[in-house]
Amino acid sequence: MLQYYAKLWWVVALRGVFAIMFGICAFFAPIATLAALVLVFGTFAAADGIAALLMAISGRQRETGDRGILALQGLLGLGVGLLTWFSPVVTAFSLLLYIAAWTLATGVLQIVAAIRLRKDIPNEWWLVLAGLVSIAFAFLLLWQPLAGALALLWLIGTWALVCGILLVGVALRLRSARNTPITSL
Repeated sequence: MLQYYAKLWWVVALRGVFAIMFGICAFFAPIATLAALVLVFGTFAAADGIAALLMAISGRQRETGDRGILALQGLLGLGVGLLTWFSPVVTAFSLLLYIAAWTLATGVLQIVAAIRLRKDIPNEWWLVLAGLVSIAFAFLLLWQPLAGALALLWLIGTWALVCGILLVGVALRLRSARNTPITSL
């Protein structure tokens, strides 16, 4: 397996370089990076919708109920894709609202879990604190959505930079392993 990956070391390096480039763009051109992410999502949603519609129209499903569900799924995907292309700001804001709702629900559930576990585990206040941080993050996202979107983009950019650097490091190690003989068991 090492020899297989070693032959393709350059693919791993390329993934790393693309991740580093994305991370740099997230910090130095955040609006363009966010727009690109939203448009890529829109393209995926539309392509997925078209594929589901084609499957529904092709008639390969034996039950008509399956075709109806596929057609509905396709129309939904196509609609979301078109909405994203024609109004990317709405999509970006919707994603931010989704993240805010998720972190708010997570925070509340963590506090509920801490209350239920208070007799079973010591220091359950750590879980309460984690829940309060999640709730505070959700309110900050809702209070300052543009700043929240920028912070999320920077977080994704940081992740991309770190992963990109690590992938380039792995690629260099794989490159040096290209000519090592395979050891037998």
